Amino acid sequence: MYFVYLIQCKDSTIYTGITTNIERRFNEHKTGIGGYYTKARKVIKLLYSEQYPNRSSALKREAQIKGWRREKKLNLIKFGKIRLR
Repeated sequence: MYFVYLIQCKDSTIYTGITTNIERRFNEHKTGIGGYYTKARKVIKLLYSEQYPNRSSALKREAQIKGWRREKKLNLIKFGKIRLR
């Protein structure tokens, strides 16, 4: 099982990623071992997540969301709630 997640960084940017364990990955981001982008910008909170049955479908969704403008990501967060697939 995989999750696509969006997290808010201290500079108000939204980071999108995938993982098999949201809590573990979020803690990695918070402690600075989760990747260069979030290490440089500091993580504030988890904004949204979706569940997928396999890595392939999660990667496709991650790529789709990463291609969106900020406004569309905010609408997903606001109106999409937390969807499980």
